[in-house]
Amino acid sequence: MANARPYRIALNGYGRIGRCVLRAFYERGAAFGFEIVALNDLADMASLEYLTRFDSTHGRFPGEVGVDGDCLHINGDCVKVLRESTPEAIDWRALGVDLVLECSGAYNTRAGGQRFLAAGVPRVLFSQPMASASDIDATVVMGINHEQLNGAETLVSNASCTTNCGVPLLKLLNDAVGIDYASITTIHSAMNDQPVIDAYHHDDLRRTRSAFQSVIPVSTGLAKGIERLLPELSGRIQAKAVRVPTVNVSCLDITLQTSRDTDAQTINRVLREAAESGPLKGLLAYTELPHASCDFNHDPHSAIVDGSLTRVSGPRLVNLLAWFDNEWGFANRMLEVAEHYLQVAHRA
Repeated sequence: MANARPYRIALNGYGRIGRCVLRAFYERGAAFGFEIVALNDLADMASLEYLTRFDSTHGRFPGEVGVDGDCLHINGDCVKVLRESTPEAIDWRALGVDLVLECSGAYNTRAGGQRFLAAGVPRVLFSQPMASASDIDATVVMGINHEQLNGAETLVSNASCTTNCGVPLLKLLNDAVGIDYASITTIHSAMNDQPVIDAYHHDDLRRTRSAFQSVIPVSTGLAKGIERLLPELSGRIQAKAVRVPTVNVSCLDITLQTSRDTDAQTINRVLREAAESGPLKGLLAYTELPHASCDFNHDPHSAIVDGSLTRVSGPRLVNLLAWFDNEWGFANRMLEVAEHYLQVAHRA
């Protein structure tokens, strides 16, 4: 039975990911069976309007943005603006919300998610990995395991931008040539948990340093995130990360020891064919052009393999590089997972 009305979604948090989610929703037009009816953020209305209209990374909003009372008008739609610091302070039932996209990053435990459920939200999709596997009903990477959702889940994670990039590549190569061990370095654009100039603000002393004067090593949970999605690789993945002085677009530098002999042509063929057809088409892309990172700004793919940089040392040591827009690609996956999640929940 078809849904009698569009599903109703609310955004909790309107920072980089929240704004990209809303923008991607409108840029893709009527591609989704839901509407964004509300957003909750502590910023004042003038700032919310301004930052929706103008974005230093993704440009001007390609539509109309205005304010009328507590509504942020987007292309004629009223997105009700709430300014509450806790989920309990919002009457979610009165909003008729089917799903909240938790984009603040402030909640990464089951206890935090339960606060939304107790306040009347039927289900939550998180824009970050949760602290442990037991804190979430499912962690989803589109194209890999989204079909495992059964509709009974109330708390679902969209994983991370790096996990969405790395997991499809590792699964493809593990299926094709086997992976004995992998070491991954995330080369990631600066983020808003770093200061522009040196400042006391973080327990990790490296993150007290200016984001735009240094390449800064930071902690990462990528290996743990990969193992949640690909348990067959448990204990075989190591990862580290560095932040670099750019505002957007990141990459994964992946080194693999394969189980079977291979060569660069085989590796590239596997990845190129997966980008051209099959369940990863539209999520994975492949190129051999001499790109720089800025070429992938506003690119919606989860990963773009740069085949010109694939290297194989000896018969089994593989190195490859995959680009991803850490904001835009992830925001598009949030919308796609949200749509699938709601469809499955409705059928259950």
